[in-house]
Amino acid sequence: MFVEERQDLILKQMLEKGSVRVKELSEKFNVTEDLIRKDLSTLEKAGKCKKIYGGAIPTKQNVNRKKASERKTLNLEGKRVIAQKAIDLIKEGNVVFLDISTTVVELARQIAQQNLNITVVTNSLEAVNLLISSDVNVIFIGGELDYGKDGFVGSLADQMLENFHFDAAFLGVVGLDLEENAVYTYMAKDGVTKKMVIDRSKIIYLLADHEKFNQIGNYKYSTIDSVTGLITDQKLNSVQRKYCRKYGVEYLD
Repeated sequence: MFVEERQDLILKQMLEKGSVRVKELSEKFNVTEDLIRKDLSTLEKAGKCKKIYGGAIPTKQNVNRKKASERKTLNLEGKRVIAQKAIDLIKEGNVVFLDISTTVVELARQIAQQNLNITVVTNSLEAVNLLISSDVNVIFIGGELDYGKDGFVGSLADQMLENFHFDAAFLGVVGLDLEENAVYTYMAKDGVTKKMVIDRSKIIYLLADHEKFNQIGNYKYSTIDSVTGLITDQKLNSVQRKYCRKYGVEYLD
């Protein structure tokens, strides 16, 4: 096996499991532990992992901002899976907040299709457009058009949110860092709006596809232990489950 091939397999295992151990990799690839340590050093220099005692963990990638039109088709099937899990948490008569997120848009689509007897409060343009054709009661939060041009944030939006209380909130994320207990978005204004919603919600679920666990954004808007649960499209690995239990957070995977 070529060195590059072994390192690619090591990185793949690291991303799937959340960490790798030198001893286990040595036995798996039938090479010395010193050789595995060199592999991990190479991956660390490339910015792909962080060495820890006895092994390594993957580094979080700071993703670039993209407009909604660029994000809406990414991992569409995963977003649909997440939305199907989320809609089962909504009860008749609930007042629900849906934020600016292409994953949350899929939830809005399913709410409209099922014509739920609920009230949706949202600052997402696409969510409103989807709900217009249904009988769902909708309250739209205005303000300053965000960078992605898919919704409204800023001081005017925050003022409108001040007096609300939500039965449930479903929020998108740019990235999650379980080790650092951090939830990220792209921009501060969006993060402040999301934080206001969290403070005014009875239950809060983060909608995050599996890739978000290896990404971070530019602005931390919450800690993971401040929310009710995580809804994702793939089974969490043992490390991720351990952190969820540590924070007392429900996970629907």
